[in-house]
Amino acid sequence: MEKNDEKYMRIALKEAKKGKGYTHPNPAVGAVIVKNGKVIGKGYHKKAGLPHAEREAIKDAISKGFDITRSTMYVTLEPCCHYGKTPPCTEAIIDSRIKRVVIATLDPNPLVAGKGVEILKNNGIEVITGVLRKEAEKINEDFFVYIREKRPFIHLKIAQTIDGKIATKTGSSKWITGEKSRRYAHRLRKEATAVMVGVGTVLQDNPQLTVRDYPSKKQPVRILIDKSLKTPVDFRIFDKSAKTVVFTSKTASENKIKTLKEKGIEIVKLPLKEGRFELKDILKELYDMEIMHLLVEGGKEVITQFIMENLFDKISIFQAPKLIGEDGISSVGKLGIEDISEAIEIRIESIKKLDKDIYFELYPV
Repeated sequence: MEKNDEKYMRIALKEAKKGKGYTHPNPAVGAVIVKNGKVIGKGYHKKAGLPHAEREAIKDAISKGFDITRSTMYVTLEPCCHYGKTPPCTEAIIDSRIKRVVIATLDPNPLVAGKGVEILKNNGIEVITGVLRKEAEKINEDFFVYIREKRPFIHLKIAQTIDGKIATKTGSSKWITGEKSRRYAHRLRKEATAVMVGVGTVLQDNPQLTVRDYPSKKQPVRILIDKSLKTPVDFRIFDKSAKTVVFTSKTASENKIKTLKEKGIEIVKLPLKEGRFELKDILKELYDMEIMHLLVEGGKEVITQFIMENLFDKISIFQAPKLIGEDGISSVGKLGIEDISEAIEIRIESIKKLDKDIYFELYPV
């Protein structure tokens, strides 16, 4: 590793973050080309089906009149070596006569997974891997789970009081957290492929579930779990501002299904087990829809089921300095834990202050 490799990789990571939330089911990738100690080209993957970061950086450098032969490329994820919606990036790197490629992390996709590095080396290109690997993997934590586990990355989001309540006993919850927290929550929506809620949350709050308080060029798919189709057809979750998918049971009203389909709503019928859906059935359907990052926004029953089944990859908690008391509605329901040794352990990744609120970024241990 050379002394400035981390410096230039940080620039590539910054490029990758520009595509966060827009590239699904592809990863967010950034690339930088350096020659004689100067950055001559930068690029990032903007959207699935569009050129990858490496080709964007090459195009950027050439458009500025630079000679990129014998330069160094910094890329946050191993260059692809297969034909998909776009041709392989290894081909573009070799054809450009780039002499050195520095890679943050290898691609978990079996179609690549070390093969890209091997092809570059076999063509006389010096390859360095593992530079700022952890930072690069963090940017694509959802992609890594999606590829390895063959299911969406499951991100639970909770807004609660300091005593762990999401609403008063009457269901009143607007607003527990402040404006800055709500804006940050919209950023989480922007980075997700889909946002999921249960019917109880929809009936209580009539949410639109779109990104409004944060700049975004796309809207997440709205996922509603409503086994009896109780949600009125004129509710905001069924408006035309974003795509909506409803998971319902085989006993749901056919007339209501017909009405919703006429409004452009996608209906998925699933079997019930002991009165509720199996999460694995829902996740399989979402994986087949190429939902890579699932943001679960509630309510309590849905969040509790994911935690009970140990099906979560990340939890975002927005905590307000307010007290409601034990007659309020808790953010998590009964988990059947009797001894403290059975408590589910959570790792705190980071803590942020958002005006009066505190934001916790948490991961399973």
